[in-house]
Amino acid sequence: MSKLYFRYGAMNCGKTTALLQSVHNYESRGMRVLVLKPLVDTKGNKNITSRIGLEREVDHLIKNNENLYDYLSKNIEDVSCIFVDEAQFLNPKQVDQLLLIVVDYDIPIICYGLRTDFNGVAFPGSPRLLEIAHTIEELKTVCYCGNKATFNARLVNGKFTFDGDQLAIDGEDNVTYESLCAKCYFDKKRKYLKLKNNLKKDS
Repeated sequence: MSKLYFRYGAMNCGKTTALLQSVHNYESRGMRVLVLKPLVDTKGNKNITSRIGLEREVDHLIKNNENLYDYLSKNIEDVSCIFVDEAQFLNPKQVDQLLLIVVDYDIPIICYGLRTDFNGVAFPGSPRLLEIAHTIEELKTVCYCGNKATFNARLVNGKFTFDGDQLAIDGEDNVTYESLCAKCYFDKKRKYLKLKNNLKKDS
């Protein structure tokens, strides 16, 4: 029986690179795959892009409330595997729909994404994937201090921030991200909050 996979990790852990490598492995053997990502992820427009320069055009951009079961069931002929990049942006119903595709059509679906945002809060799709995926795999990366990175810290114009909307795409509006271990993450957060409080007192 095929499975629903969730492969997650902090920023810079190589999620997209791993996805593209897996896609290449299937296609090099003459197998058809479908590659999807949420429309809300505007980085690369219709492409998924990795930090090492690899990219591929997606087969479908997922709309916010789109019924994925309806779309996939009509486009699944001869498909050997389905890949979903930035799966944290899916809503819980869409995750359930992916699982039903796996069950009803016996086709593996491999989702790649983040577990939490820059404040350590889960994205909409991630909790449901953690709840129902057959297989959960963590892709690891390291903090600059050498410890395992598990947090995604946001920078705006090169400065750490812990305020703002949950969704801010890497590389847009001067936003970047850095993978940090828990110790370094909370060191940055405490310094940010201390500076913020000092500015309030001075105003």
